[in-house]
Amino acid sequence: MKPDKPAKQLQAFFDEAGRIARFTGWYFRQAIRPRYEFKELIRQCFIIGYQSLGLVVLTGFIMGLVLTMQLRPTLVDYGVESQIPAMVAIAVVREIGPVITALIFAGKIGSSIGAELGSMRVTEQIDAMEVSGTNPYKYLVVTRVTAATLMLPILVLLSDTISLYGAYLGVNIKTVTSPDLFIWQVFDVLDFTDLMPAFIKTFFFGFAVGMIGCYKGYNSTKGTEGVGRSANSAVVLSSVMIFIIDLLVVQVTDIMGFN
Repeated sequence: MKPDKPAKQLQAFFDEAGRIARFTGWYFRQAIRPRYEFKELIRQCFIIGYQSLGLVVLTGFIMGLVLTMQLRPTLVDYGVESQIPAMVAIAVVREIGPVITALIFAGKIGSSIGAELGSMRVTEQIDAMEVSGTNPYKYLVVTRVTAATLMLPILVLLSDTISLYGAYLGVNIKTVTSPDLFIWQVFDVLDFTDLMPAFIKTFFFGFAVGMIGCYKGYNSTKGTEGVGRSANSAVVLSSVMIFIIDLLVVQVTDIMGFN
């Protein structure tokens, strides 16, 4: 008797999860072994950070401005309009900033890595590196995953800062608030338990985006069609993983008493 379609899909899911886990384990083994590709790592950090910079800044600014404008009518009705900076700061720093920036990062960098490595795979450039004695996994995968892990937290900090600046402009659309007062209201409600969990989880976001993008591209098949499929699936799977990681981090921080 042939297995039905749901059973096949479940089996395919676990097969894919196993391959990703093995690919990830290979990263940790290769990352600690010399020779280290520091020059390529620095180059990838610059490329990944620079490629995302403009989009992250624009998204962060609009996010802070729109969030402030959306919150104002409700808070005015309750007579707590003065709490807008505090509420926007908590929402942006703890949740919205890291998640939205990570999703933008997944769409930009995840697809880029998947397409780049996919193209190298189908044009046999990776095979040529193996024949020439170069370790393609260490040179292509380890550097990109490490760069994504290091760059996303920096981009999130920048996005949060720009978002708060957008919120400051949003507050001043209908009222006048001095920069000193706005900054005092923001940092009066933020403390260690708000900043550290939100910052730490961005490393996991960056690692997931880089690893999934590299996995999809490195194992791309079926020519140019497979390259497009790798880039698309890298974005989708990275986005799903960001939400899963965020859920797990929220549960852990709640158990530890950070929330």
